[in-house]
Amino acid sequence: MERMKASDFPQELLELFHEYVHGDISRRAFLDGAQKFAVGGLTAAGIFEALKPNYAFAQQIAKDDKRIKAEYVTVPSPQGNGSIKGYLVRPAAAGKHAAVLVIHENRGLNPYVEDVARRLGAANFLALAPDGLTSVGGYPGDDEQGGKLFGQVDRAKMTEDFVAAANWLRTQPDSTGRLGAVGFCFGGGMVNTLAVRLGSDLRAGVPFYGGAPADADVPKIKAAILAHHGELDTRLAAGWPAYDAALTAAKVPHEGYIYPKANHGFHNDTTPRYDEAAAKQAWQRTIAWFNKYLNS
Repeated sequence: MERMKASDFPQELLELFHEYVHGDISRRAFLDGAQKFAVGGLTAAGIFEALKPNYAFAQQIAKDDKRIKAEYVTVPSPQGNGSIKGYLVRPAAAGKHAAVLVIHENRGLNPYVEDVARRLGAANFLALAPDGLTSVGGYPGDDEQGGKLFGQVDRAKMTEDFVAAANWLRTQPDSTGRLGAVGFCFGGGMVNTLAVRLGSDLRAGVPFYGGAPADADVPKIKAAILAHHGELDTRLAAGWPAYDAALTAAKVPHEGYIYPKANHGFHNDTTPRYDEAAAKQAWQRTIAWFNKYLNS
């Protein structure tokens, strides 16, 4: 199947889908709003299918890639939901490795996020991608159902689950103890939350289009922060200058990039919002950031 691009759709339609993905409108409301774009034999339902993730595009690193060893693990989380499951990827090379927590969007641990963990493993990091939906049965294999389940999880307990996962990963025998975190959308906001919560236990954080923490909490951050935003993701991109200023005032090492003409979700290579040039540049910067702050 040919991959469609964001430029194949009106921006108004992409923003309407963004509202649906984030739970601001129902699927029915999206279909009603998409109706005016249904021309030339295209239906609103067809538009919805075209914008949905296609996980056939998600695999950049095969599950049996010889550079990695992957398995599913369960991490105790006594302050959260009791436990959280996750996808652990180890580099095949022996020895200790810097560790990176990978935090999903508001859909749970889907194939795209698992592939991101494998990409980190192939880059010689110990990576764990926890599933915040563990307490409601885990990622159900379908993003729409995942979104519904996400809304049922106690958010405060889910935060504790990610804190527990981060501390577990940092203290694994094959971890150097140097921990980073990368996350997307909800996960980007969670990276910022963990930076506040973990203090010096988190060395580097890379939020992709994540909400910023409260200004009063920024001085608690000890991790070097690298933020990525899409220019067309206007609400979140507009919040970066204030976060940038707060990080500067707190003397936190940081950089931020706003990618021209890129949408929210531009790194997710399973949807038409994917922007290949922006995604590749942001990922190269991300790996370089982790190498700088976790391996040097």
